[in-house]
Amino acid sequence: MNTSYMLVRAVRGPILLIALGSLMALHKFQDISFTKTWPVLLILLGLMKLFERMALSASATPASGPYVGPDGQL
Repeated sequence: MNTSYMLVRAVRGPILLIALGSLMALHKFQDISFTKTWPVLLILLGLMKLFERMALSASATPASGPYVGPDGQL
């Protein structure tokens, strides 16, 4: 596995928890309701999944040479 892929997977949970805590703090100490800011968590989760897939595809090495089918023919 790619180390950048593993890094993205490792920090996904803590980043989401920090974002959730920040949104809860805004709800508690400001006049910003959590019911209006929870989509930020969905956007953040989507971005993290996008980064994860980008890191995974960057580690994939393209095949060299012609394609050989399962029957052994080109």
